Amino acid sequence: MFSHPQLNGRVAVVTGGGGVLCSGFSRDLARQGMKVAVLDLREEAAQKVADEINAEGGTAIGVACNVLDADSLQAARETIHERLGTCDLLLNGAGGNHPAGTTTKDKLELSDLAQKAEGVKTFFDLDPKGIEFVFNLNFLGTLLTTQCFARDLVGKENAAIINVSSMNSYKPLTRIPAYSAAKAAVSNFTQFMAVHFSDVGIRVNAIAPGFFSTNQNKTLLYNEDGSLTARSEKILGHTPLGRFGVPEDLSGTLLFLADETYSRFVTGVIIPVDGGFSAYSGV
Repeated sequence: MFSHPQLNGRVAVVTGGGGVLCSGFSRDLARQGMKVAVLDLREEAAQKVADEINAEGGTAIGVACNVLDADSLQAARETIHERLGTCDLLLNGAGGNHPAGTTTKDKLELSDLAQKAEGVKTFFDLDPKGIEFVFNLNFLGTLLTTQCFARDLVGKENAAIINVSSMNSYKPLTRIPAYSAAKAAVSNFTQFMAVHFSDVGIRVNAIAPGFFSTNQNKTLLYNEDGSLTARSEKILGHTPLGRFGVPEDLSGTLLFLADETYSRFVTGVIIPVDGGFSAYSGV
């Protein structure tokens, strides 16, 4: 469906590449002839995606990498240089949430303080370590990875960085304050980098997915019998297009940002791909 010959032969580095959305990004880029380094904390997950790409006739390698460890990132970079070449496109996709940074209810009630029910976790119960984990994974992981791989991009023609933010970077969602704030930081950092790297030839943009059904949020969106949870009903009621996203819904935005033929003058933007969720007031 897409043809982006400009991308053919270039090297893409995708962190979080073993996940649902970023494995889709890796496949999309490989189908345009890019040589893709699929990075993931879990080597087997990265290799599985790389094997699937290679089986389709693409070129990919799976590389174990911890985006919070500068030595691990540098080791991954050296492996990529040896096997594929230097990076042309960096996609910062590693991220996620943690239960310790999540409340169990949308709003605090007086009864939660007077006589809190068992299993209820309020704002006052949020674990600083859990919040730190979420910020580190989403924001610091993006910063450290960029510090490592942007050295390849400086001064290159048509170099680009694409970060993965979230629709909730625009408006925080209930229950997940740490994740919402961390993704807002990613969006802000995207704009900072777009300005900072503008004189050395690097475009920096971000994709902000809305609600996509993935392994990570499966238990939040579906009951054990496969029916929608109350939270899912609320989400879809506020999504004008009336459904959850699927990985293929991100392909066009990804390739638009990756290919300078279409986005040569685009930098510092965060594009929501959310079925209209962020545009709908609920009325």
